[in-house]
Amino acid sequence: MNKKILIVEDDIHISKIIKMNLNIVNYETTEVYDGLAALELVKREKFDLILLDVMIPKLDGFALMERIRPYRIPVIFLTAKNSVYDKVDGLRLGADDYMVKPFEAIELLARIETVLRRYGKEEQMMAFQTLLVDLDKREITKQGEVVELTPKEYDLLVVLLKNKNIALSREQFIDKVWGGDYYGETRTVDMHIKSLRKKLELQDHIKTIYKLGYRLED
Repeated sequence: MNKKILIVEDDIHISKIIKMNLNIVNYETTEVYDGLAALELVKREKFDLILLDVMIPKLDGFALMERIRPYRIPVIFLTAKNSVYDKVDGLRLGADDYMVKPFEAIELLARIETVLRRYGKEEQMMAFQTLLVDLDKREITKQGEVVELTPKEYDLLVVLLKNKNIALSREQFIDKVWGGDYYGETRTVDMHIKSLRKKLELQDHIKTIYKLGYRLED
C-alpha cells in the first residue's frame, strides 16, 4: 500500500509542485492550505507523514504541531525561515526534520524516505483522539497515562480501531475477538463495549447500530 502524505502549504503553486513530485514516486498525497483544515483531516484520516509549512493561516505550523502530537505522525517542517531558533523550536516540538525553502525535489524525497525508514514500525502504533495503542506492547495510553484493559477489551478496541467508521455486527466481533469456536452469547460483546466506553471515555465515539452492532466514529 502506498504511503499517504499530507501536504500543508498555503502557497498553492508550491503545494502542487510538491504533490506532483511525490505522485511521480507513488506516494498518495492530500493537500490542505491552512492549519485548521489540516487538524480536522488528521482527526478523520490516517497519514504516514505530514509536510508542514510553518507560516500557514488560521493555525500556524508550530501550533498545529502541538495539537497533532498525540497522533504520533512524523512531520517535516517546510518554511522560508532560516533562523536557527525556528529550527530548534520546530524540532523541540517533535518534528522529525526541517527544510528551508526553496529546496530541490530530490532532497525532499530523500528526507521523506529517511523519516519513513526511521518510522519503520509506525504500523505498530495506532492513535484515536487522545488514545495511543502500542500493538507490540499491547499497551494503551490516554493522554500519556496507561489504561488497564482486559485481554478481550484490548482485542475489541483494536478491532474497532482497524475498522473505524465501519459498522460491525456482534457476530463479527465474536469471530474476530473470541474466535469461530466461541459458543457463548453475543451479549458478551455488549458488556465489553460498555466497559470500553467507560474506561476510555468513548461514550460519544462507540455508536450503537440498531439491531446490528457497533461502529467507532471520530
